[in-house]
Amino acid sequence: MKYLLLLSFCFLFSQGKAQISDSSNEPDSIKKTVLATYYNKKFEGRRTTSGAKYRAKKFTAAHKTLPLGTKVTVTNPVNGKSVVVKVNDRGPFSKKLAIDLSESAAKQIGIYRKGIARVDLSYTVE
Repeated sequence: MKYLLLLSFCFLFSQGKAQISDSSNEPDSIKKTVLATYYNKKFEGRRTTSGAKYRAKKFTAAHKTLPLGTKVTVTNPVNGKSVVVKVNDRGPFSKKLAIDLSESAAKQIGIYRKGIARVDLSYTVE
């Protein structure tokens, strides 16, 4: 009887473990609160790290470490406005700042002309 219970327990435990490992195949969603800024107008038309030209009217961003092409939801916690940007450049090159937004993205969430603002980032790591 003890062996039967032990065997049943081992079987159930291995099934639970298999379910846990199956869920680990799903991408992890990351959420962070960081300081953001936006591109200066002088960068209009310049090449980004991805090779594309910076355009102030597009919803793009620069991030130090996220893979190029990552889509990031940036939310202004003050007013709740958010925008989805695509990482196509590296930067900002300051220890305090985590992301540079295009002019349009900064205007969309209401941080344009503020210089630096606290924002919430949400993205998925594959």
